[in-house]
Amino acid sequence: MIRIVVADDHPVVRDGIRSMLGAVADFEVVGEAASGPEAVARVRETDPDVVVMDLRMPGGGGVDAVRALRAQGSRAAVLVLTTYDTDADTVAAIEAGATGYLLKDTPAERIFEAVRATAAGETVLSPAVVARLTSHVRRPPPGAALTVREREVLALVARGTTNRAIAQQLFVSEATVKTHLTHVYEKLGVGDRAAAVATAYERGILGG
Repeated sequence: MIRIVVADDHPVVRDGIRSMLGAVADFEVVGEAASGPEAVARVRETDPDVVVMDLRMPGGGGVDAVRALRAQGSRAAVLVLTTYDTDADTVAAIEAGATGYLLKDTPAERIFEAVRATAAGETVLSPAVVARLTSHVRRPPPGAALTVREREVLALVARGTTNRAIAQQLFVSEATVKTHLTHVYEKLGVGDRAAAVATAYERGILGG
């Protein structure tokens, strides 16, 4: 069961999100909040797996709440669900420590998938947000070490596995696989799958 706190200052929207998530068999909404500080308090009280967080809320927004959660060492992953996709909003939220970022026009099934992925520690970003973040956020320097999950994805690529098959095998979305590959390309300084595999073998990242 994935325990969730919903933070949104609009009561109707918050009720809708709570009802939508609460109807899913493996979700349990354990708290609600109408502001960032209230979200931090609810997380402290309920210890959820995921916080579904709006960004702009009177009395304290989502970005400050994410920073506060990270500062206090909360284990809860934050999935931003908002109407805003400006550079300032997306960059600030991800840099603060949000694990995912979706827009409110995202289909319900995609949101459910994103909550599960966020609970598992996966990065989940809408296509529009990925485009904005590419040159701003989490762009690792060439030569940076690959994460364990990035190595797993690269090893499957080396076997000729498609993104869809990788997603199914690792229980994540195709979008998450593409995000991992983007990070792999940047870290290895390459531009495609073949070059990534070749470079990984040359550097000993993948076994012989």
